[in-house]
Amino acid sequence: MRFDDLYVAGAASWLPSAVTVDEAIADGSCDPAAARRCGAKAVTVAGAGECATGMAARAARVALERAAVAAGDVGLLLHATLYDQGHDLWGAASHVQALALAGEHPACPALEVRQVSNGGMGAVELAAAFLRAGTGRPAALLTAGDVFCPPGFDRWRSDPGTVYADGGAALVLSRAGGFARLRSLVTVSEPRLEGMHRGDHPFAPAVDGRVRRVDLDECKRQFLARAGRAAAIARVSGGQRRALNGALEQAGLTVAGIDAFVLPHLGRRRLEAGFFQPFGIAPERSTCDWGRGVGHLGGGDQFAGLAHLVESKRVSPGDRVLLAGIGAGFTWSAAVLEIVEVPSWPEQASR
Repeated sequence: MRFDDLYVAGAASWLPSAVTVDEAIADGSCDPAAARRCGAKAVTVAGAGECATGMAARAARVALERAAVAAGDVGLLLHATLYDQGHDLWGAASHVQALALAGEHPACPALEVRQVSNGGMGAVELAAAFLRAGTGRPAALLTAGDVFCPPGFDRWRSDPGTVYADGGAALVLSRAGGFARLRSLVTVSEPRLEGMHRGDHPFAPAVDGRVRRVDLDECKRQFLARAGRAAAIARVSGGQRRALNGALEQAGLTVAGIDAFVLPHLGRRRLEAGFFQPFGIAPERSTCDWGRGVGHLGGGDQFAGLAHLVESKRVSPGDRVLLAGIGAGFTWSAAVLEIVEVPSWPEQASR
């Protein structure tokens, strides 16, 4: 389905200060061989007192200002998360709403989207349907925010091949216009792969005060021993192909017709296997080099990457930009945007 009646009106990221790979190797946080394999240069790391929802809200306020959208015009807030948001039995999306949309206007629905690394793109899918349903307010605010920290998560080792970054990102989707028109959007699901991030571990709560430690490499080894590597690879590549090619077909384009690719901030080998080789995408046509200096922002890579393209003036009016996402479960999303105008946004530096 085409989405020519919807626009991206604003986008932004809020990133804490970065730690370089050399610094991480020197203090023992990162293995040199692992760093070489994933090709990371640096990763943004939250400081004391910086929380996931707070950084998402800061990005949201910038995105709303850039979009010239008032808080009262926002009819839906979706907050995408991957990891723990800092409290139990708590409404993280409502905290973002309280920080980013404070005012006397009636509050809009604020909901959390937990589709792991594809949460941001999943939120775009949901918000597009919401806005096209004809609700009274013309805009939706989409945010993403995560902090990956020990003892539960080791940003360098919990998922070998990808380095996980702290930060917030936001995007404003609108019926009333914006700097980019949404040309197409496709999401594909393959539940036969959900066990890849569960492994053989039983369903059980943490007990005796112990914290679950994320070890995705172990989960993947256990899953592949059951399901078979060849079958799993075929399903992963098939899902990515259906999403990306579907979005291109809906927009009436081919890979050659895309001027810039906003890809998830995965490690170099995963990008090669998932995007560069199978689709013939040249790395320099993507946001991958910038992403190597940020790290994987959970569901926020696409919002932050799009903002970076505009801030760095890497797009021009008429350009077509493809956003791609992948999340455990598995789900894949792809969207094609057409740049209508290039706003004069200042580049958001790491804090």
